Amino acid sequence: MKLLTSFWKKINEYVQIFIGIVLASIGLKAFLLPNGFLDGGATGIAILLQEEFNWNISFFLILVSIPFLIIGWFTVSRKIFFKSILSIIGLAVFIYFENFKSITEDKLLIAIFGGLFLGAGIGLTIKNGAVLDGSEILGLYINEKYGVSIGKTILIFNVFLFSITAFLLSVEIAMYSILTYLVTSVVIDFIIKGFENYVGVMIVSKKSKKIQELLVNEVNTGITVYSGKKGIGSTGSQENMDIIHIIINRIDIRKTYNLIDLIDDKAFVTEFDVNHVKGGIRRRSLIK
Repeated sequence: MKLLTSFWKKINEYVQIFIGIVLASIGLKAFLLPNGFLDGGATGIAILLQEEFNWNISFFLILVSIPFLIIGWFTVSRKIFFKSILSIIGLAVFIYFENFKSITEDKLLIAIFGGLFLGAGIGLTIKNGAVLDGSEILGLYINEKYGVSIGKTILIFNVFLFSITAFLLSVEIAMYSILTYLVTSVVIDFIIKGFENYVGVMIVSKKSKKIQELLVNEVNTGITVYSGKKGIGSTGSQENMDIIHIIINRIDIRKTYNLIDLIDDKAFVTEFDVNHVKGGIRRRSLIK
């Protein structure tokens, strides 16, 4: 039964990734591409190259993603790496066969709704353990190697991109593209509640030992175990139980809950925001 539940949860992840691909492709084909607008990151580079060379953007999406994926091979886990490859190829294929017509000619609406759909797609993909835009992988690499935050890395990357856009295309397109990027970023943050933020999770379960082993081996996180004296709930009174406390990256949330449910689907789990973390072991499932 638990294996079946785990299987359906995996299917659900891939279904949500597919929905993310569809949303991102709508943002590109129905809003940004017909009007020459850019987004940030690898997607923005692909759009810029399409504007310059007039080739199909699907080709450029894959081509531009290759350097980022090479970095990802040495940076992210194999699971995230292969899911990201499937996501990027899926987006390229979907855009190639999609035939959406431009919905509006209003530049403000194009920037806002293009960014909204694209951000929703990227955010939903990240939330389910994959990367749709290679710039996030670059951000992870710089963060791990030099300690610069992911957000700052992507911001600096896009400053150069939009500067090139202003030079090659026009200042107006660059300005609208910046607006698109800002909307995209806000929507991504809204969906995944902070790509590089940490959260705390407290777990109370009768099968604490098995859950600890899975968390250490599968999520690669440090664990603090508190000794609980007594608890009273719907199942009655319990004494001398272990309380698991972990700090993980938000992108690991779904994986963590899946692992807990695999061992004890009746475990009491509390999730809370963490504003600052210093010291200890804080490893992402993204990082090997």
